[in-house]
Amino acid sequence: MLQKPSGGAGSGTAAAGRRPMSIGAVLNLLRQEFPEVTISKIRFLESEGLVEPQRTPSGYRKFSPEDVERLGYVLRIQRDHYLPLKVIREHLDALERGERISLPAASGPPAQELIDGGEIELERPTVARIGRAELLAATEVSEDQLAEWEAYGLVGQAADGSYDAEAVTVAKIVADLGRFGLEPRHLRAVKAAADREAGLVEQVVAPLRRHRNPQTRAHAEATAREIATLSVRLHAALLQAALRSGQG
Repeated sequence: MLQKPSGGAGSGTAAAGRRPMSIGAVLNLLRQEFPEVTISKIRFLESEGLVEPQRTPSGYRKFSPEDVERLGYVLRIQRDHYLPLKVIREHLDALERGERISLPAASGPPAQELIDGGEIELERPTVARIGRAELLAATEVSEDQLAEWEAYGLVGQAADGSYDAEAVTVAKIVADLGRFGLEPRHLRAVKAAADREAGLVEQVVAPLRRHRNPQTRAHAEATAREIATLSVRLHAALLQAALRSGQG
């Protein structure tokens, strides 16, 4: 039996009965506690080795109650503690060995994407917004450099002059790329591509966001994040393929 994280949600994913379940039944059960979970998310966690359902001779997944409990644990840790999957997998292995684990205090999520089978974590500030002086200090750039980033639309500030977590993340990446000689003008194509991808995501989720059902609107946000993650992974795979073909 898995040890539930202290302070976590209740056992909304406790499986009823002991019979194996289809992925659709698992989804319905998990959504009692995690309304934003999708079948794609369950399949992704399976592909990452966090759960290993049995397969019927025809290839259909069959999840045991232990599989469902394991999925609930992973989703709960992600939601409440924002740990990377590698760490969660280590926790699961430790629990299987009967060891006790300690969890960090709940905090804001890191900006992370799973790219090409690995995890890339982008540092984010612990506060929701910071001022211009703090951003300059965090990125170690000059006022002129920051103004240039803003002129190219790479970094934007709110009406009150503050910067949100995403702006800070972008600024740090732009600063790091600058150390390789890449200037803001070189990054205009990246920004334009991101804007186009955001437009595609919005086309998919806009009808869901206008729905009266709160669960449907919540599903829209989950869908937007999932599509964005897949888009980032696709971009990384295409970039790697282009680099490999260039070497050939």
